[in-house]
Amino acid sequence: MPQTPVILDPLPAGSWRLEEIPLSALGVADADDFDGFWLQLSDAIPAPTFYVDDIRLIGADSPEPTNEPVNVVVDAARNRRPISPLIYGVAFASSNELALLQAPLNRSGGNAETRYNWELNARNHAADWYFESLPAGPAIPGGAADDHVSKSKAAGSEPILTVPMIGWMPKLGPNREKLASYSIAKYGPQTDNDWQWFPDAGNGIGTNPVTQTSWLITTNDPYDAHFLTNSDFQQAWIHHLTNRWGLSTNGGVRYYCMDNEHTLWNSTHRDVHSVGTTMQEIRDKFFDYGGKVKDVDPGALLLAPEEWGWTGYFYSGFDAAWAAEHNDWNPAHFPDRAANGGWDYMPWLLDQARQHEIDTGRRLLDVFTLHFYPQGGEFSDDTSTAMQLRRNRSTRALWDTNYVDETWINSVVKLIPRMREWVETHYPGTKIGITEYNWGAENHINGATAQADILGIFGREGLDLATRWTTPEPGTPTFKAMQMYRNYDGNGSAFGDVSVFAGGPDPDNVSVFAALRSGNGALTLMAINKQLSITSPLAVTLTNWTPGGTAQVWRLTSANAITRLADVTFSGNAFTNALPPQSITLFVIAPGQPPVLREPALTNGVFRFLLEGRPGQKYVIESSGNLANWTPVGTNQLSGNSILVEVAPVESVRFYRAMQAP
Repeated sequence: MPQTPVILDPLPAGSWRLEEIPLSALGVADADDFDGFWLQLSDAIPAPTFYVDDIRLIGADSPEPTNEPVNVVVDAARNRRPISPLIYGVAFASSNELALLQAPLNRSGGNAETRYNWELNARNHAADWYFESLPAGPAIPGGAADDHVSKSKAAGSEPILTVPMIGWMPKLGPNREKLASYSIAKYGPQTDNDWQWFPDAGNGIGTNPVTQTSWLITTNDPYDAHFLTNSDFQQAWIHHLTNRWGLSTNGGVRYYCMDNEHTLWNSTHRDVHSVGTTMQEIRDKFFDYGGKVKDVDPGALLLAPEEWGWTGYFYSGFDAAWAAEHNDWNPAHFPDRAANGGWDYMPWLLDQARQHEIDTGRRLLDVFTLHFYPQGGEFSDDTSTAMQLRRNRSTRALWDTNYVDETWINSVVKLIPRMREWVETHYPGTKIGITEYNWGAENHINGATAQADILGIFGREGLDLATRWTTPEPGTPTFKAMQMYRNYDGNGSAFGDVSVFAGGPDPDNVSVFAALRSGNGALTLMAINKQLSITSPLAVTLTNWTPGGTAQVWRLTSANAITRLADVTFSGNAFTNALPPQSITLFVIAPGQPPVLREPALTNGVFRFLLEGRPGQKYVIESSGNLANWTPVGTNQLSGNSILVEVAPVESVRFYRAMQAP
């Protein structure tokens, strides 16, 4: 049979591309069988090396594999909890991105903000970029921060700024020239440098090319690219912000992170803070700098301690450095821990903040905030099958009190319940937040389903505030996953703001979240099929809530478009649907009319009520003598819009009501 070759476009070196070739393009669409096919180069001599990762033959009419039905029960009267709108925050977003996401918070944070010099409008980028002190824009005091505030407020979002507490601020050379903490001219050859833009800036790791040895440079002079400062310098910045934008209670900046990831300073910022931070150092800095912020703006809300991750929750930077140096991770041996009564770090810090309020009459810590990144490689672009399945499971670390983290952590993280327990025990009344998190695969539907799962968890578990690190690129599946919660129709329609119970069999495969809208009474249900290749039949039953006759259906799949599908129709208080592999589906269910029990008539010694409701729905008639304790007296299913219900009279005064039955 004659064949037509398919010529593939050139492939850039070091890259991969998916190619889909219909058999019709080869001229063999109607062949009964074939014994092989060939990949060959047309004219390249010698032939370059290339790799083929996988070859699959896909039948045009092959049905997708299906799973057992996923039975979901939504109980609108159970586990009711307000969902804070502040859990949908991002970082460093533009005004347009904020508007598309309807994001309530826009954080300016991270390592470079630890050394933002507001007077010079300059930053040192620490270990992120060769410890360079660089201009953050024109020589306008506070310019970069003011720009962040302006962009945020233009989109109706609240900005979050970071108050540096490290005590060193970057300086610049003549004409705002960049400066290096580890000058190669001064400190010798190093294992890496900013060869393209600033070749003299090294990475602070000395090297001897002859002996092929390397070492951390510990003799650098912090004054090479910095000057020493204190809390008064930062208080002057707060004055600048309130003069420019007003007080926090009058349209100004409301939220301040009190620096960033302190237990890593001896690594990330080792050019100015080579010794690990102690528990008391961070406590004292927080009281000092936090007090200066609230002296100027008493209504400002302070977020702290902004710790990086698991070890930082329990051990100070000093103890972590000691443990690494001595290869001894037994907390009983940690010197800083011993100096502070053997406490775990975060509970100790909360207790110290509570005691400070008792002593001074002023609360400094408003939101207890931590960072969390999964430690199994999820925060990457890896979309191998194994990593996708791990990504699906590992969101359990945020909530599951039985899930043992599968990485070096090897413990039950239960992050949000743990944070709540710590606060309730050591500083009641403090809100909780996660101001950095990221599960990776931003450009893949697997990253999108993880992001949707995370936002649902945040709402269900009662987190008060969250900001993703950073903002997904517009147009990516992960960006659209966030829109599914905040702006799925492009008109600002959103997932509900009162979480209610939604139960399913296995959240590693299909996770479900439900919430009521306080505005119009609609019930919203987010169903996330995380499975890589299995379509899941979905069966939903609603209790303690009367639905209208249909529900809107909005869906995001690997096709990367939020699409409104045909409405689903209810059968009584239930409906069914099919969830495609790796999909996010939002059901928006308008409320139906509540049942009406008309005033009874006594006929032949029997009370006769007229029960009005929705055809096909079951209703329970209940009676009470005190309007507090109710007893079922009968269940009726409507075949039409109403039905006569007979109840035998009793001698005492009784009240009757109709309720939707499960």
